[in-house]
Amino acid sequence: MAEQLKIPQAEALTMQAKLWPNPSFEIDEINIGTSVNGLNGTGYFGEGLPPISGNFGKNQQISASIEQLIQTAGKRKKLVDREQVHESMAAEYFQELLRGLKLEFRNSLSDLQYLQFSKNLYQTQLESIRLLSIAYNNQVSLGNVPQGEYIRLKAAELEIVKTINDLNVEIHSEQKDLKLLLNLPSDIVLVLTDHDFDLEINQFENLNLSDLSAKALESRPDYKLKVLGQEYARKNYLYERAQRVPDITLKAGYDRGGNFLYNFFGLGLTIDLPVFNRNQGAIRHAEYALKTTELLSQYKAQEVSNELILSWQNLQKSIELYNEIEPDYEQTLDDLLESYVYNFKNRDIGMLAFLDFMEAYLENKTIILGNKLDIQKKTEEFNYSLGTDLFN
Repeated sequence: MAEQLKIPQAEALTMQAKLWPNPSFEIDEINIGTSVNGLNGTGYFGEGLPPISGNFGKNQQISASIEQLIQTAGKRKKLVDREQVHESMAAEYFQELLRGLKLEFRNSLSDLQYLQFSKNLYQTQLESIRLLSIAYNNQVSLGNVPQGEYIRLKAAELEIVKTINDLNVEIHSEQKDLKLLLNLPSDIVLVLTDHDFDLEINQFENLNLSDLSAKALESRPDYKLKVLGQEYARKNYLYERAQRVPDITLKAGYDRGGNFLYNFFGLGLTIDLPVFNRNQGAIRHAEYALKTTELLSQYKAQEVSNELILSWQNLQKSIELYNEIEPDYEQTLDDLLESYVYNFKNRDIGMLAFLDFMEAYLENKTIILGNKLDIQKKTEEFNYSLGTDLFN
């Protein structure tokens, strides 16, 4: 909201540039003592001056003048043109801010979803292993199970508890960032649904990067800012060149009693003679600024294209890993876990085999979740580098 206020600020500067210079009015040569005591207090009033009105202003000298600056060489229009470019730049700065905030916000949502999934995964395993720990503790009391196996099971339980605590810390951190971005009260607790965590992979097929590069140049506000910066420098160069032409000041004056006429009305003008200062330094400065912005615009265009290709390549690598995972692999893991828990309860498999599989299970599930999170983030990075939402 604060950044958005810079747009009407820039509009106000454009409005200011459209205004004409104010005229100046001057009153001078008022003789305070002469009207009462005469010249130098001698009582001599010269030839005398008639009163202005009634007895007011008798023998009173006064002069008045008004001046108006006239800007030449289209300086006012050139200044307005320059400020209008600045106005467009303020709007693009705001769009660039929104682009960055959108990426930050969506990545925070994805991170929070991932952390919630991970916490639920470990919470489910914690509930299962706690039931097993209670059962083993009873068997230890009956002397049917060695205490060492119970301790090893309890150690695995504590490891999962620690992991859940660490996830809670990360969840609280992500919630803090999201509540700040959403301007929500600090006591609000955010819980996201599972919606849209799994992406439609087929939407990434049949894309033409050359067409997308052109689209990025049309959409990205940071590139538009470079182009507008070049346009601003060009307008400023034209404005500085116009400063070579001196402005004209028109004058109109009235003099009472200070001339061979009692009431003298006259016209005049003032113009600087461009003998020494023809604004050479400012013109040269504006010329080099224009060349600089041209180079920066060219560099930015190359940077946009390279960023787009890099983000696309990174996204493709994440998709390749996703395609390496068989569609039913995750369900197979869940089914195997149930089988291992059942066999472990019936003591058909040993403690070591059970804990090894649980560790492998949690690691593989975390890899799958991490890959889905990575695809989401890489998708948002691609949208960010493109400057618009090509993918949902």
